[in-house]
Amino acid sequence: MVVRNDAAPVIIKRKKVIVAGGHHGGAWKVAYADFVTAMMAFFMLMWLLNATTEKQRKGLADYFSPTIPINRISGGGDGAFGGNSAFTEEQLAHTGTGATNRNPDNALQSRGETGFEQSAQENDAADPLRKIEEELLGIGGESLVSADMRKHIVTRVTDEGLVIELYANEGAPLFQEGTDAPTQMMRDLLGVVTRAAQNVSNGVAIGGHIRAHPIVLANNPVWPLSMARATRTQRLLEAAGMDAARITRVTGHADRKPAAENSMSVRNDRIEVILLRK
Repeated sequence: MVVRNDAAPVIIKRKKVIVAGGHHGGAWKVAYADFVTAMMAFFMLMWLLNATTEKQRKGLADYFSPTIPINRISGGGDGAFGGNSAFTEEQLAHTGTGATNRNPDNALQSRGETGFEQSAQENDAADPLRKIEEELLGIGGESLVSADMRKHIVTRVTDEGLVIELYANEGAPLFQEGTDAPTQMMRDLLGVVTRAAQNVSNGVAIGGHIRAHPIVLANNPVWPLSMARATRTQRLLEAAGMDAARITRVTGHADRKPAAENSMSVRNDRIEVILLRK
């Protein structure tokens, strides 16, 4: 007798599930934390830029700058980053001017505070306008003018150039009262100025100033008289030998820029001859 078993075999399939990301993993949390950290750093940077001054921001930038050895002031000691502090007096840095301005590095102290500029004495000696001022006033040597003429001259060096101010004194005017007719003193002064100005080729500007007049005058002459005196000065300079092409400006300032506190003082009667910087 044969027994047949037609029942199908039972197959059990076990599926192995591997969790590799998505909501079931933690990799996204790391990325999110990095993003939040970067955003926090960004907003802190924006807050610092808004809450600090320009000087404070420069200090922060210098702190994180990788070029400390080229800074003008750095730490002292055996190396660029050595020393007890950035302001030590005992040990100096190898670069810049050292720890302080009082003790610059011997190798570089002759280069000036910024490392490249000349000293004030060197600049003055190299400035031809300074030399003309010294000649007119007799600084360090003989003067081109006499003692009486020196009482009518004031000079000053400005950003515009060398201002040579010729002014009147009590009993010693530069022009005849109420006119543009020059006195002999004025002619002599302009002759001296012309000789001094021959040492340079700078342009020349002329400004006329006069003292204030009583406001009760029907025709106040301050404007036309100051302009007339400035124009006469131009002609006198040219007659004394100054090249006419050098004169770039002739201006009448009336009584608008008094030199003395009393606007009606005779000290305000003056002519300014400016040797302009190139």
